[in-house]
This record gives sequence, C-alpha cells and structure tokens, in this order.
Amino acid sequence: MGGYVLMQWAIIGIIIFVVVVFVALTVKIVPQQRVGVVERLGKFHRLLKPGLNVLIPIIDQVRTYHDLRIQQANVPPQTVITKDNVQVQIDTIIFYQVVGPEEATYGISDYVYGVRNISTATMRQIIGKLELDETLSGREKISSDIRLALDEATEKWGVRIERVEVIDIKPPLDIQEAMDKQMKAERSKRAIVLEAEAAKQDMILRAEGDKQSKILKAEGDKEARIRQAEGLRQAQELEALGQAKAIQAVAEAEKSRIGLLSSAGLDEKVLAYQSFDALTEISKGAANKVFLPTSAVETLGTLGAIAEVFKASKESK
Repeated sequence: MGGYVLMQWAIIGIIIFVVVVFVALTVKIVPQQRVGVVERLGKFHRLLKPGLNVLIPIIDQVRTYHDLRIQQANVPPQTVITKDNVQVQIDTIIFYQVVGPEEATYGISDYVYGVRNISTATMRQIIGKLELDETLSGREKISSDIRLALDEATEKWGVRIERVEVIDIKPPLDIQEAMDKQMKAERSKRAIVLEAEAAKQDMILRAEGDKQSKILKAEGDKEARIRQAEGLRQAQELEALGQAKAIQAVAEAEKSRIGLLSSAGLDEKVLAYQSFDALTEISKGAANKVFLPTSAVETLGTLGAIAEVFKASKESK
C-alpha cells in the first residue's frame, strides 16, 4: 500500500514537471525594447514582441534576443601611419542600434565584431591619406568618414550607426615633445607680438592724446583771443557811444544856450562885446599881453553903443 502511494506521488511530480517544462517552452515574456527571433523547424518564423508570447514547444525555438536600444562598442586603440610616415594611436567609440533583428541574426555572425573590424580598416585608409597636422585637427572629418563607411557595410546587417567619436589621438612621445616646444615657442612669440602691439598702441594713444591736447589748447587760445578782441571792440564801441552821447549832450546844451540867448534878444554885436569884455579881463594881468588883429579895430568904434545896448538889456530884465 505504501509503495502504491509513493508511485502515485511520483507520477504527480512527473506530471507537474512536464507541465512546468511545457509552460516554460510555450510561454515567453519579452521585456520592453527587446525582440526575439523565432525559428520553426530551423527556419525563421517570426519575431517575439515585448510582452507575453506563446510558442509551440519543440517546433518553435527562440534563436536569439536583440536589444533595440542604442549600444556602444569600444574599438581597441589602433596604431596607424599617417601620410608623412608618423605613427599615431587612435582610440574610437561607436554608437549603433539594431533596426533589423532578422538581418542582424542571419546577415552576419557577429555584427559587433564586424563593426569594429570595418572601423579599424576604414581608419587606416583615412589616416593614410592625411598628414600629422591634418590628423590632429581633423577629428570631425575622421569620425564622419568612418561613419559613412560603416553605414554602407552595416545596412545589410540590420544595424544603423548612430555616431562615431574619436576619443583620443596620440602621436609618438618625441613628436609630442617637439609639438610642446613648438607650442611654447609660439606662445612666447605671441606674447612678444602682443607686448609690442600694446607698446605701439600706447605710443599711438599718447601721441593722439598730445595732439588732442595741443589742438584743444590752440582752440582755447584762439577762443580767448577772439573773446578779448570782442571785448575790446565792445569797449571801444561803448566808449565811442559815450563820447557821441557826451558830444550830443554838449551840442544840445549849446543849442539850448544859444536858443536862450536868441530868445533874450541878444545878437552878434552883443556876443562880440562879450568876447571883447572877456579879452579885457584877460589883459588885466601884469604879464598878459593881448594882440588884436587890425580887423578888430573897426569894431572898437561901436563898442560904446554895444555896451549901452547890453546894459539896457540887463536893466530891462
């Protein structure tokens, strides 16, 4: 009885094991961004999409899985020779993506290895056409040329090259030292040139400043002379105007005096008498001598009459 029970449990265990194996062979869960290549009886059948997939056990088999994300492949550092026979070591990295899982499975046995080999061969061809200076300064051109060559080869492999980057280019040690010395010499030269240029600019600026200073001083002197002349002219005009006004005032006073004398009834004879009277007062001095012209003697006969008229005029006032 006990052996019968053990046999039953053994049968149940075998059945459970067969079921588990059957489920494992039948049900496949594929993660996101991955696909599986399914073969039916050794021939490509279909692709397993992300999620739950059901297969026919024994008949259907999963050949391989592909990651659809962008991958990177580091190409080992390669020693190549430039056009001017200089050995340089170049380190590159390639970014690629599987876009055709079927082609990537059956088009090439190992597409990563193929990408690295094509990259190395293409790099040797490209660098062999460039001189050292062009190689050191042409990273973008080298990367672009390698990418174009890889695109042509990997198109049949279901692989797309996203980007090729030249990480480092190392020339030989002696050439590196020579380049360092050349760079130091170039920097020293630039420093000397910049210093000379600075001194030149300083001299130019100083000369320009001195020139501007002299120009401004000359302009200032000119302006001062102009203002001085203008002030002198205005002073002369004012002085002349003052003299003119003074002469005009004197003339107006004389005109007024003459008008008053005329209104008082005085004539030329009276004025002549007053002039003679003034001469008389002048001649009273002991040291004074008065000389009269002969024409003045004619008027002496009428002096008495003039005096009488002048006295009568005063009495009437």
